[in-house]
Amino acid sequence: MNNLAIIPARGGSKRIPGKNIKDFLGKPIIAYTIETALASGLFSEVMVSTDDESIAAIAKKYGASVPFFRSTKNADDVATTIDVLHEVIACYNQQNKFFEYACCLYPTAPLITTTDLDSGYNHIKTEKLTSVFPVVAFSYPVWRGIELDKNNKPKLVWPEYLNSRSQDLKTVYHDAGQWYWFDPLKLGTTLFTENSKTIILDEVQVQDIDNLTDWKLAEIKFRLSYENKNIHKG
Repeated sequence: MNNLAIIPARGGSKRIPGKNIKDFLGKPIIAYTIETALASGLFSEVMVSTDDESIAAIAKKYGASVPFFRSTKNADDVATTIDVLHEVIACYNQQNKFFEYACCLYPTAPLITTTDLDSGYNHIKTEKLTSVFPVVAFSYPVWRGIELDKNNKPKLVWPEYLNSRSQDLKTVYHDAGQWYWFDPLKLGTTLFTENSKTIILDEVQVQDIDNLTDWKLAEIKFRLSYENKNIHKG
């Protein structure tokens, strides 16, 4: 399959120092994303886009390629994922390497599964989509959201739902922050387009990691997922 896996992993994380290569249950967290991408059998190349020598060395150790380093421009705090993807695709094209589809996989998403990646690939390929990515439902109805004034006095964002039963409120989802299949020829300024599709994940499969509490929760969910797999095998 002529598909490219792109794992964006710059150095210099401030909230969790060394986040992309921090130990997660025995090995660098980026290793899980690399190994899942390789195990999926969906990619002709699994690469890591980084500006950091240490990240590059670990990426190579676990089987990814680092064919070029990220530009300084796209390694600062304001560079977006889209900026990085455009740079990677452009660099490959300059080498006369072109891919049918590409998938951006985040390095701190150890809960990614090959099954979900395969599902996303089947959707984008058979339905000729621009992108496919996973979503998860908000655990609490957003329609009951509260905003606070400067004195911490509460105000409902949508007061019309004050007396609505939670089961009567529409389910709202958010980006799971794990992976994004996309068509390199149609990559624009966003991965969220009118021709995108999603797959729905359970909240135990998703954990955004922004602080150490999130990190611990991800470890708990990973262990739970592993235990469930063993139970099903038995």
